[in-house]
Amino acid sequence: MKKILPALLLGGACFAAGAFVARPTAPDEITVPMLRAAQQVFGLNFNDAQLDSTRRNLTGYRESYEALRKISLPNSVAPAMVFDARPLRMRQAMLAATKADAGKLPQAPKVKLPGYRDELAFYTVRQLGELLRTKQVSSEELTQFFLARLKKYDPKLHCVITLTEDLALQQARQADQEIKAGKYRGPLHGIPFGVKDLFSAKGYKTTWGSVPYKEQTLDEDAAVVERLRAAGGVLVAKLTLGELAQGDVWFGEKTRTPWDVTKGSSGSSAGSASAVAAGLLPFAIGTETLGSIVSPSTACGVTGLRPTYGRVSRAGAMALSWSMDKAGPIARSAEDCAMVLAALTAAGPDARDPATLMAPNAFHYAFDANIKKLRVGYVKAAFDQNYPTKANDQASLEVLRKLGVELVPIELPAISPGALRFVLTAEGAAAFDDLTRSGRDAQMVLQNRSAWPNTFRSSRFIPAVEYIQAQRVRSLLIEQMDTQLKGLDAYIAPSFSANLTLTNLTGQPAIAIPNGFTAAGLPTTITFMGQLFEEGKLLALAKAYQDATEFDEKHPTL
Repeated sequence: MKKILPALLLGGACFAAGAFVARPTAPDEITVPMLRAAQQVFGLNFNDAQLDSTRRNLTGYRESYEALRKISLPNSVAPAMVFDARPLRMRQAMLAATKADAGKLPQAPKVKLPGYRDELAFYTVRQLGELLRTKQVSSEELTQFFLARLKKYDPKLHCVITLTEDLALQQARQADQEIKAGKYRGPLHGIPFGVKDLFSAKGYKTTWGSVPYKEQTLDEDAAVVERLRAAGGVLVAKLTLGELAQGDVWFGEKTRTPWDVTKGSSGSSAGSASAVAAGLLPFAIGTETLGSIVSPSTACGVTGLRPTYGRVSRAGAMALSWSMDKAGPIARSAEDCAMVLAALTAAGPDARDPATLMAPNAFHYAFDANIKKLRVGYVKAAFDQNYPTKANDQASLEVLRKLGVELVPIELPAISPGALRFVLTAEGAAAFDDLTRSGRDAQMVLQNRSAWPNTFRSSRFIPAVEYIQAQRVRSLLIEQMDTQLKGLDAYIAPSFSANLTLTNLTGQPAIAIPNGFTAAGLPTTITFMGQLFEEGKLLALAKAYQDATEFDEKHPTL
């Protein structure tokens, strides 16, 4: 006897199963009746309107499966994900107790407190750190200063979900006492910062930017919060993200770029980039799975570092894709990003995040490297194409040549990374399984065909075999990338090209740095990539570029 599927509420309208009338279709077209029957095998209960929305996604998935099936996969090729049988207790016991040593930073410049205090809004972390170290300003004064700016400009930018004011003032006063007593922890001691609100912080809500979770409180500090606190940082705000780490729309509005408040700041680290660009914070922590640091850093004209996959612990962070999620700093300069990365990795690997156990070496500053001796590639085919920011990118390459950097044309692997994107959506659907099956996804702000509710429903139809095959092809991609980059210290690509998807799949570190403006006055970036776990050389190259240009020193006028 044929089952009648119960209706589900979507977008304020109720659709009963069977209400959809299929048009005549080609034999190979995915249809609603086909999906209605298929979902019974999986024990799903989506209504016909929802199934109709998934059809386009499933057609795209099928095209990806067919593309991947053309790639030879000998039995010897294992998936890119490795099973770890060790329980947390054993991982913790096997970790060495020693801390990583990032080495020495270049000597800090002499900094004087400006007569016009508002100028502090756009000082770098390094400059503010020197003011604190030399006791020209107190952490409490800085914290009050940035809290005031957050309160003043958030109504325009919509970049804050929660201010942690009481905690911030307590931490700032402690920092001042320690600095006064000579217990200086380093260049982040007393520096205010913010985190994307997918990181937990004790005593405060962690909303993930999403209506179903807007009252959620997690009774733990995320690893990034713990480690920045250990470095003396002062947490002042939990910042916006596009709902469940997609885009720049969350339950409280769309986050804006301070360069043009009529436009979104892109996502998903929307608030982190917007707050730093507007001078509301010296730095903030974002995450990237498929462009969520690079894209908002571009929209807001700031410097965003996506470290190597596994470099920074994600413990206490919302999971979207366990095999692709990465956490990193958004700041004013490559040097600032380096100091934050040093703090995030100072305690070494984190047993709570098995990905961190793969790091073969600790992060180490390499600012003393002779960049003329670095061998740097550039993706010639990507730069040769016609695209909106080509002139700025070509000028950036010329700056590096004038600095004496050897630029070598390179090619990327032939495997199309786009065919592997469903790895992310499959993992995301698993991470939010209960949200989908409970129907609470109907509470989310965006309900179009490209939004998470439909993407998660579509991903329920991805076969396990195809997901594992994709991970095996990913292994081939990683090996090919290793071959293509052999002998290089870093390489350069336009910020938005196939390289963005590729390197998020292979785990390469990347830094997006400002390199000009569009005709409309909006900032642009170019992206430098490094070898796995070689952020030191990558940041040295980026710093050399920024020392030779002034784009990282530009800031919007609100």
